[in-house]
Amino acid sequence: MSEHQVLDHVDGYLSLGVEYDASDVHLSTAYPPAWRRVGQIAPIWEDHPPLMEDDVWKLVHSFITPRQLEVLELQGDVDFSHQNEAGRYRVQVAKTRLGIDIIARIIKSEIKQMKELGLPEETIIPLTKYQNGLILVTGAVGTGKSTTMAAIVDYVNADREDHILTLEDPIEFVYECRGCHVTQREIHNHSESFPRALRGALRQDPDVIIVGEMRELDTIQLALTAAETGHLVFGTLHTGNAPRTLDRILDVFPTEQRAQIRVMVAESLRGIISQQLIPRKDGEGRVATHEILINTTAVAALIREGKTYMLPGVMQTGKNVGMTTMDDSLCQRALEGVISKAEAVRRAENQMEMEKLLANIED
Repeated sequence: MSEHQVLDHVDGYLSLGVEYDASDVHLSTAYPPAWRRVGQIAPIWEDHPPLMEDDVWKLVHSFITPRQLEVLELQGDVDFSHQNEAGRYRVQVAKTRLGIDIIARIIKSEIKQMKELGLPEETIIPLTKYQNGLILVTGAVGTGKSTTMAAIVDYVNADREDHILTLEDPIEFVYECRGCHVTQREIHNHSESFPRALRGALRQDPDVIIVGEMRELDTIQLALTAAETGHLVFGTLHTGNAPRTLDRILDVFPTEQRAQIRVMVAESLRGIISQQLIPRKDGEGRVATHEILINTTAVAALIREGKTYMLPGVMQTGKNVGMTTMDDSLCQRALEGVISKAEAVRRAENQMEMEKLLANIED
């Protein structure tokens, strides 16, 4: 292709992203076609001129359905999954100040095992054995929550003989039925919203429910109810660590309900897995660091009393049951030489303490 030619179908760009191991492809008005590789955004071609608004609209029309277009016109943005011969994608098309943008996350179709992702199996596998309760996977956007969740769901799928129901926006990983019967539903395609899908879920005889996103009050309340009434519920939240996750859950409820919700969370929570993706020191991709909270008697008491700020101390003393703070995980990766000292300090909750712990190592 000449450096000035715009491809006539979005799949051309997406397939290139797959080929060159990008995590995301950005096709935005007033910017050249770009991708995110190893955590950094860069133009696909250095000398490609910015895309015009008409160019991006043509790409939108090359793969969007009439129904999705209707949602886009009505709401200003639309999320959906897309598939071509090269792979599967999680897509958002959004109107912006400059025109229209297409952002596509490339879904790695291969479901990785927990060990490959560096997840502590000895701590996480016992959580999957519960018949009920709530397990949360949290982290900022792009930290691999979906990949971690897929590894855990895949383990449950092989280990149990149950009905797994996933509610996703959109469907990312496709699960073949192994030991379990797996039903996957896509929000906006198979149901209008997470709350509606969750209400319906309780009538579909599930044992395990995966909630792709626990954002609004209705979803969180229904997920807690499901966890209390005999279902094992896995959910994701965009929070950085365990205390902030619990604060976020409580903050969505009206003040007068919070005491009751604290009791519900204290009784139904099984564990929280928070993660970050950190650039490796050798430049070879990124590595995950994890914070893990297990709901012990001490943790449940702090949740009931609203003292989430005291959780890091309990996590420090709970290492014997598999708990670890994000700072401990960062420190360990830096001492192993996997991530740089500067990166560990920059991302630490307590930067001064991290400086002291890593004082004797050099980058």
